[in-house]
Amino acid sequence: MSAAGRYGAGRIELRIPHVVFGPGARAEVPAEVDRLGRQRVLLVADPYLPAVVEELVRALGARLAGHVGTVAQHVPIEVAADAIAQADKADADVLVSFGGGSATGLAKLVARERGLPIVAVPTTYAGSEMTPIWGQSENRRKTTGRDPRVLPRTAVYDPELTLGMPAGLTAVSGLNAIAHAVEALYAPDRSPLVSLLAEDAIRALAGALPGCVETPDDLAARTEALRGAWLAGLSLGNTTMGLHHKLCHVLGGFGLPHGETHAAVLPYSVAYNAAAAPAAMRRVATALGGPVADGAGAAPGGLWRLGRQLGAPVSLVAAGFDCALTDDVVAQLLANPPANPRPVTAAGMRALLAAAAGGQVPDPELSAIDEQE
Repeated sequence: MSAAGRYGAGRIELRIPHVVFGPGARAEVPAEVDRLGRQRVLLVADPYLPAVVEELVRALGARLAGHVGTVAQHVPIEVAADAIAQADKADADVLVSFGGGSATGLAKLVARERGLPIVAVPTTYAGSEMTPIWGQSENRRKTTGRDPRVLPRTAVYDPELTLGMPAGLTAVSGLNAIAHAVEALYAPDRSPLVSLLAEDAIRALAGALPGCVETPDDLAARTEALRGAWLAGLSLGNTTMGLHHKLCHVLGGFGLPHGETHAAVLPYSVAYNAAAAPAAMRRVATALGGPVADGAGAAPGGLWRLGRQLGAPVSLVAAGFDCALTDDVVAQLLANPPANPRPVTAAGMRALLAAAAGGQVPDPELSAIDEQE
């Protein structure tokens, strides 16, 4: 079968922000604002690195027109409304986001409503700076979508900003990034180029994250992990999200923490899809450095072992899940099922959630659960 037949007809065209990468790259933020021809910056920054935020404020100087410091996971609708109002008050013509995925996500909602370009400065491995995906939460539901207006114009990757990231955050943020790359490998609109990027992302992250957790100030390991996160985000931004991301977004609407939820669900969502995506499973297993003869079983098991090695939550319950919510979660998934290698069914989702709640090594039988109810 031809590449066009396997991957869809037409040209392979990646949507890629301009990237500045390397230790000390944050010093280039003012120049990136100038390169876009903009003059009035609304800075959207989480409170994680206050000294660096102050450094950035000084560097922006007269360009700084406003500063949003209230950032929350899953971007509650009221937080987004306040940021949009602050952008209007400041008469901002550009957004600079500084922080994890929540800061980037908040800037994206302002960009969607006001058409402002974003210069994103990530401090975790979330990858949102590489995607046109937005999300917000309201009344125990998280809504996501795609819009080219929210794709940042520039991403400034400075590994120094990740030095000292707590081990727990490093682990779950890194596993979140790996999830982006894993789903890109079995997405219906994947391309050969994206698959290469995704496999390299998994390899880089799996190789670097243990060192980042053990020695938080290891700049070489941090640089490689950030490179992997960049490629993982790029992979996700150029493919369709599947079951894993959809399930984690639904769980996020119930208030579960973003990174921890991704880390806890990943081995089980991969186990659920394993038999339906054998080529992707072999690539995941290869990138993790494990055996590939039984890629279907090796991939979820390898991801589970990596999570344990990094000290990530060992179960969905450890990440905050209340099993009494199972029926509500399943109902939301089935109301708008994602594109996925294996059909998303009620029986399958209950089995997946039960396995993730238990936290044991993924059972190969999860990939062949009887779907008859």
